[in-house]
Amino acid sequence: MSVTYRGETFSGYNKPKRTPNHATKSHVVLAKEGSTIKMIRFGEQGASTAGSPKAGESMLMKAKRKSFKARHGKNIAKGKMSAAYWADREKW
Repeated sequence: MSVTYRGETFSGYNKPKRTPNHATKSHVVLAKEGSTIKMIRFGEQGASTAGSPKAGESMLMKAKRKSFKARHGKNIAKGKMSAAYWADREKW
């Protein structure tokens, strides 16, 4: 099921995709919560993020992940309709 919204095609609701040709943002998602639909762009283009935890990862990467979650905790808690929620889920 593909969804077209404002000229962008998505594979479905709440399924983030990369946007390599966007000037500033690295990802976009068509978020849906109840009957509310919102296109959210998130993530810095070219940023080196910690990604998902890996066995034997460096202390620097663990510190980066922890710092991001501490800085954006309130916004992440807002849920699917916030860019921080998607950045946390996809990039950190």
